[in-house]
Amino acid sequence: MSTQREIHTVLATVEYKGAHLEKLKEAFAPAKLLLVDRRDDAAIEAALQEADVAVLAGDLDERHLAAPKLRWIHCDHAGLNKSARPEVFEKGLIVTSSAGRSGPVLAEHVMYFSLALTYQFPRFYAAQQAHQWGIPGQNDLRGLYGKTMGILGLGNTGTELAVRAKAFGMRVLGYRRSVSEAPPGVDKLYCAERGDTLDELLQESDIVALVLPLSNATHHLIGQRELQLMKRTAYLVNLARGAVVDEQALLSALREGVIAGAGLDTFATEPLPSDSPLWDAPNTLITPHCTPAVPDRIGRSLDIISRNVEAYRNGQPMVNLLTVKDVYTKGN
Repeated sequence: MSTQREIHTVLATVEYKGAHLEKLKEAFAPAKLLLVDRRDDAAIEAALQEADVAVLAGDLDERHLAAPKLRWIHCDHAGLNKSARPEVFEKGLIVTSSAGRSGPVLAEHVMYFSLALTYQFPRFYAAQQAHQWGIPGQNDLRGLYGKTMGILGLGNTGTELAVRAKAFGMRVLGYRRSVSEAPPGVDKLYCAERGDTLDELLQESDIVALVLPLSNATHHLIGQRELQLMKRTAYLVNLARGAVVDEQALLSALREGVIAGAGLDTFATEPLPSDSPLWDAPNTLITPHCTPAVPDRIGRSLDIISRNVEAYRNGQPMVNLLTVKDVYTKGN
């Protein structure tokens, strides 16, 4: 049986303007919307004394955990690992995210790394700058067609990626936590809750793409053992979170030729320190945790928020809901 829930006051630290702001107001109407600058600590403290819902530009912190009336927090970004604290569940808070708003371009980002690494782009670009015609071994290169992509994480980004990899003529292996039917484009599915391991996927994949959330269960999911299972010709692509990979093990694998290379967009420490050895790791491409946006990304966030407002009020299941299985304490 569903339970009706009212929303009285909403704290919003998102920087929406114009039509986007109006749509946010409409979604929560007739509730009072308190639009506060995310840097105005005093105003946030004051608003939290009456807010029962918060829409945050960033992650929750101790102020939100201590708020007397707060019941639901929406973080307007994808990864919730910084908000996935045990105290959230001890207090009974509902926490959701805007995961999925950028799924199509995050999937493109994986394909960008996959193509650039497979086509040896850095070597060809260096040759171009040197006015050199070609590179040694270029006739032995093979494209993505007919190769295998292993996707770890089949949420919004992973399902978008599977379709794109299949469009390139790739065989697609998928790994996810829960047991389900294989999404479109996935040729073989492995499920953690069914007792499946990563081993076969790692051994067979030419591209191993990480697009899964960071939690205690996925912290250092890829370490020395997993890297040793990969083909020496395979590439690792990380669009998840840096701590999903044991970076020291990855660095050693790259230096020793255990794998052919890596495309990295996320790191355990961000920004990546200038003296990090990953900058100079062999056959490694780095982007600064930045993916080109989808058209009207805020509009896509608002679609998720509006859907969740209705679900919250009607006591129905909400999308992108943080669960106990998502708790992350190992990086704190």
